[in-house]
Amino acid sequence: MNVDDEIVVPTYPTTWQHRHLLDLERLTADEINLLLDTAEQLQAAFSSKREKLSLLRGCTIANVFFENSTRTRNSFSLAAKRLGADTIEFSSGGSSVAKGETFIDTAKTIEAMGVDAVVVRHSAPGTPHLLARHMDCSVLNAGDGPHEHPTQGLLDILTIRQKRGSLAGLTVALVGDIAHSRTARSNIWGLKKLGAHVIVCGPATLVSRQWEKFGIEVAYNLDEILPRCDVLNLLRIQFERQATRPFPSVHEYALLYAMNSERMQHSKPDILIMAPGPINRGVEITPEVADGPHSVILQQVTNGIAIRLAALWLLVGNRGGAKA
Repeated sequence: MNVDDEIVVPTYPTTWQHRHLLDLERLTADEINLLLDTAEQLQAAFSSKREKLSLLRGCTIANVFFENSTRTRNSFSLAAKRLGADTIEFSSGGSSVAKGETFIDTAKTIEAMGVDAVVVRHSAPGTPHLLARHMDCSVLNAGDGPHEHPTQGLLDILTIRQKRGSLAGLTVALVGDIAHSRTARSNIWGLKKLGAHVIVCGPATLVSRQWEKFGIEVAYNLDEILPRCDVLNLLRIQFERQATRPFPSVHEYALLYAMNSERMQHSKPDILIMAPGPINRGVEITPEVADGPHSVILQQVTNGIAIRLAALWLLVGNRGGAKA
């Protein structure tokens, strides 16, 4: 540990060897734990004083978002500023992309401004991987279509670890729109690698049996699996990504899959209720559960900043000798 502006911060871990953070599928359990440990150390550094660190002083982070975002974009921006970096905010509306410039050319133009990392969100799966092949700076995936959202998966896992101490042996159910959820995929890879038993649950139109090939339990009845669950992560129904309605009505979905006070009575007494946000009250979760003592939804938001502090520092804090 060393002291930065009278705040104790961790020493940069020499075991971290990645230049980009594109997904959790390719990270090892040790690498995931290193990200979680670093996030907690940086979180502790800010617990007593809310001063900026100089860890990324002189660096510039570009937030390049081709989809709307509130939590992710703001937490990346706040994390960068807390680490002492400058930020560039880029939105696709009114940009050169809208005028016909290619996505790669726009990204390389932003890189030519001297940025050290690009945080990118895009509706097309694989976009961050494409950028990583064409750019010299670090690339962080803030969500690529329905593929992955690694920092969301990490903040969810960090929240569980803080509440339970370990992921090993826990049963975690991801409930809802698995087919279109990048959050579900990142959670699945991370949870499995850290020893959790993962269940995906929802309507058959949104939950594929193909996940069983990866050692995931597939279920279609929430009430049957609920007594076994230590954690429920309630995923938003992403109507904007669906060509057709996957179930007859929102009312029917809520009847079968919404977490409400009646279902809480059939759950474990220490169950954790999570939701990546934005939450649709009355659809995936009722207000009394979202605001109740088992909910850790706001802790997830807080941990989002910690995870993004760790991701930015690990990728940008030591540019020498890192591999992709």
